[in-house]
Amino acid sequence: MMYSAPTLLLALAAFVGGVAGFGTSDAVSRREAFASVLAGSVAIPAILVAAPDEAGAFANKISDKYADKPKRRGPKPKDLGVAKRVDMGGDEYMGLKNCGPAPNCFCSTDNPDDEPEHVIPAWSWPKGYDQEKAFAELEQVISAYKPGQGNIDGGGFEIQKVDAKSGYIYAQFEALKNGYIDDLELAVVPGKEGVQVRSSSRVGYLDFGVNAKRLNYLAKALREKGWNAEGVDLKTTHVDYATQNGLA
Repeated sequence: MMYSAPTLLLALAAFVGGVAGFGTSDAVSRREAFASVLAGSVAIPAILVAAPDEAGAFANKISDKYADKPKRRGPKPKDLGVAKRVDMGGDEYMGLKNCGPAPNCFCSTDNPDDEPEHVIPAWSWPKGYDQEKAFAELEQVISAYKPGQGNIDGGGFEIQKVDAKSGYIYAQFEALKNGYIDDLELAVVPGKEGVQVRSSSRVGYLDFGVNAKRLNYLAKALREKGWNAEGVDLKTTHVDYATQNGLA
């Protein structure tokens, strides 16, 4: 997020107070200190002027072209991870966060009767793998992801959490221009087979195909390693998603 003007003024005032020596007999008055800051003769600490968006940028972004553009990353959802959920019929189940109505999300633990356009099949690791080996390979595949592929995720990405023993990976992907953050989760869910998948946008209603492209890229890389990993089929199972996002 960007700092608001009141926040900057309060921070600047606090700094100037330190320069002027509030509550002391320092010869420099607050007015003089403020004037010095504005004139550039006193340096303002970087914490007061550094843009938090730039500080939060991912190291593997493909360009600094839009570094000075305000970002709309959106707040991180509070209910990520495997948890007890409730479907549209009021039935409880264990799964990842459900998608909701917007065509900007896919989740393999959503109820296919409720939200067929959001559901994709879980991914199954090759025969002979155990869970820890499977999640080590998932981490490798995500780490090898190419920011900017398909003209998406140019702002880079970062794996935020890996827990192979419990079977969970969480990563964030960022759009280059506007800084939109998408959340990717891969998880083992009790009572369900394979690796459950969720990729979702935080901001906006449409995603213009971003989540589908990301999942299809990762699924293809896994299939090349022997996984059974279906992606998003825009011509058969997810036609409405494709239509709404202008991909049909």
